[in-house]
Amino acid sequence: MRSIRALLQATGDLAENNTRDGSTVQPSEMYDEDVAQAVRAFQQRRGLIADGVLGLHTHIALDGAHWKLGDRMLSHIPGHMLQGDDVAELQERLLSLGFRPDRVDGIFGAQTEQAVRRFQGGVGLAVDGSVGPQTLRAFADLTRSVSGGSPHRLREEELVRTSGHRLLGRIVVLDPGHGGEDTGTVAHGLTESEVTLDLARRIEGRLSAIGVTVLFTRSATTGPEDLVRASMANQSRADIMLSLHCDSTDQSRANGVATFFWGLERFGAWSAVGEHLANLIQREIVSRTGLADCRSHPRGWQLLQRTQMPTVRIEAGYLSHPQDAAKLADPVFLDTLAEAIVIALQRMYLGEDDTNATGVLRLGDLGAYNPKHTSIHGVRSGSME
Repeated sequence: MRSIRALLQATGDLAENNTRDGSTVQPSEMYDEDVAQAVRAFQQRRGLIADGVLGLHTHIALDGAHWKLGDRMLSHIPGHMLQGDDVAELQERLLSLGFRPDRVDGIFGAQTEQAVRRFQGGVGLAVDGSVGPQTLRAFADLTRSVSGGSPHRLREEELVRTSGHRLLGRIVVLDPGHGGEDTGTVAHGLTESEVTLDLARRIEGRLSAIGVTVLFTRSATTGPEDLVRASMANQSRADIMLSLHCDSTDQSRANGVATFFWGLERFGAWSAVGEHLANLIQREIVSRTGLADCRSHPRGWQLLQRTQMPTVRIEAGYLSHPQDAAKLADPVFLDTLAEAIVIALQRMYLGEDDTNATGVLRLGDLGAYNPKHTSIHGVRSGSME
């Protein structure tokens, strides 16, 4: 507990226990309410689920938060990648200077190492991919070559713009939440893992009919960890990943749909395409289903952080709410939900040429953007039965 308290004090979320005369009170060795509140404050600032529980994801984020650029040597270690605020600051500096570590995610991976190597070569340093005193001094000697805007945002948006309007030939990973022994929420006669898999299969059918390669992260009997799901998506070189969930809460009145994308305000860590797609999905679902609009939000969740493609998590209603649960039990409603998500995917690739009003475009209209005479190589359905 002493190390946890020290980390929370370093982030400014937990005050030291001082007496009126200025002396320090011996801190409690227990996980008391002060610590729980500090953990919640930290989680809220970092875009994590603010439950006050110091789980694995929160502990990793908390440990990474106390590092500042220059505190330690940074290098790429396969299988044990360094993570923290110092890595995020490094990535932000590389981007601002025109070197591309893919994106600002606070993880020193292979692409960040390659960006460091390019920087070192460009300024005449020994090219080893590690960030030590000499590389840090070179950073300090340079001023930003880019001011205003976000280089990563511009690059990400340009990649989508130049990739064309078609869904045909793309790879989409569907991630039905939970699975295996992890059922997720069970309420009103519904099980979250079953609902999300049913919805994923309905989305798969519609995407496959257009010519999209669809891959699932799990089957009906498996429930891999988020890191495994992210690795599967990255290895597939997918264009988009959609993570499907249903929400729940002790507050019986809570209801509606929400979408989430990778985003933290610090260091410009943001997925521009993820944000755009999350907004499109949110609007299409609300327009077509009547679910309450809980809006789109940036989050620092591990699955969103570790996937290399734009990823959106969809919380498609509250199983804890009787009206939402009744809708999610209706196959016709699930079909409408699946159609809304597929339409949003198509609209994302239309970009500036999208003149369709929300809730108007239908599946039958997508043929105009996905002509079948175009040759398709390797299109297959990747669902696991």
